[in-house]
Amino acid sequence: MIYSVALDGPGGAGKSTIAKKVAALKGILYVDTGAMYRAVALYMLENGVDINDEKSVCAALENVQVDLAYQDGAQRVLLCGEDVSDTIRRSRVSMAASVTSAYKCVRAFLLDAQRDVAARQSVVMDGRDIGTVVLPSAQVKIFLTADSRVRARRRYKELTEKGVQTDFDSVLADIEKRDWQDIHRRQSPLKQAQDAVLVDTSEMDFDRAVRAVLSVIESKLGE
Repeated sequence: MIYSVALDGPGGAGKSTIAKKVAALKGILYVDTGAMYRAVALYMLENGVDINDEKSVCAALENVQVDLAYQDGAQRVLLCGEDVSDTIRRSRVSMAASVTSAYKCVRAFLLDAQRDVAARQSVVMDGRDIGTVVLPSAQVKIFLTADSRVRARRRYKELTEKGVQTDFDSVLADIEKRDWQDIHRRQSPLKQAQDAVLVDTSEMDFDRAVRAVLSVIESKLGE
């Protein structure tokens, strides 16, 4: 049986790491849609496109090619043939993606590719509008969240472990700003689908969060 797990939620909620682990345990494909939006934003930044000018962003899309590759079971993101999996995680790119992902042309540019993957094989797909827009008929929908300060602590730890110089207050401000942008954007705003199960990981460690998500999946699929 082919099935889809739509995992939505705000930035820093742990969607990507949890989705990767869950997909591996279930033996299905993990699709990080946020990485695809980040790649588009990175292209705009690197090519001097004004991300606040929707028409300019839309016009530049004809030169953008975003692909997903899998190496040793891990997803790699290719932008015009170049592996940008690490570069797209920078704070500047995250904030730019929050802006450009609100544009209808950008969402349409990536939507067909995301749906095509899910039509061909079972997936865990994470993002901000998977259950509401991308895969509205997904068999399993989960809205993963956590307190903003908890999310900021997690993101700060992740960045510092990678050697990125930052401070907690700046990370928290970025988290809260992106929350506001994602919730209030015109196209496909961040919100919990009516039939999604809410999982709050504020008081959970990684393993417990994974177990909580697996429990929802198994319950929905009758396993």
